[in-house]
Amino acid sequence: MKKIFNLLLCFFPFITLNAQINELGVFLGGSNLVGDVGKTTYISPEKIAFGVLYKWNRSPRHSYRFSYTQSEISGNDFKSKETGRNQRGYRFESNVKEFSAGLEFNFFDFNLHDYHTKVTPYVYSGLSFFLYDELYRFTTAPNALQSVNSSSLAIPIILGVKSNVTPNFVLGFEAGVRYTFTDNIDGSNPNTNNPNIMKFGNLNNNDWYVFSGLTLTYTFGQKPCYCAE
Repeated sequence: MKKIFNLLLCFFPFITLNAQINELGVFLGGSNLVGDVGKTTYISPEKIAFGVLYKWNRSPRHSYRFSYTQSEISGNDFKSKETGRNQRGYRFESNVKEFSAGLEFNFFDFNLHDYHTKVTPYVYSGLSFFLYDELYRFTTAPNALQSVNSSSLAIPIILGVKSNVTPNFVLGFEAGVRYTFTDNIDGSNPNTNNPNIMKFGNLNNNDWYVFSGLTLTYTFGQKPCYCAE
């Protein structure tokens, strides 16, 4: 009985830790908005974005990912290639603080217990909760904005590529759009019936914001336990 018990104790960490390793790191890059003010290019960083992230690698192909990212997001019609926006001349600034959780899937095996150099593309999606400045633009002064603290949800869609540049560090490059559940990050569609507050643009299309940049994570966690009689 004692031998059986010891064998079970040995296999238990194997079951719980096999291909389960932790990653903790940082994100540094840029942000931009795709909405009704400013440029319409999907990946066009304008402001610095930074954050932290944690991954629990459940297998060489997928991991659970949690992150916090923040940035100032801005737009300026004078930077747009669209003639109508360029002539209109609206602009805005808003602060976004995002909490995200979801699943990251690797296209190739990325077993961090194997210290050989590996490279894989990956995709991430899940659900994001973010805080932002809800903007109100007055008809008498379109660029004299007022803001109130607000929050909403978004669906992140991130594509990237990563490699274990050292046995304990993983470097990645990623670009991720967030489809939000609001159309007022840029102050184009506030939730009000006040006739002095402007509404403009495509009121049937919500805003998107984008974070693109580099991730650097440190890997840690015990290897599986292999036992012999």
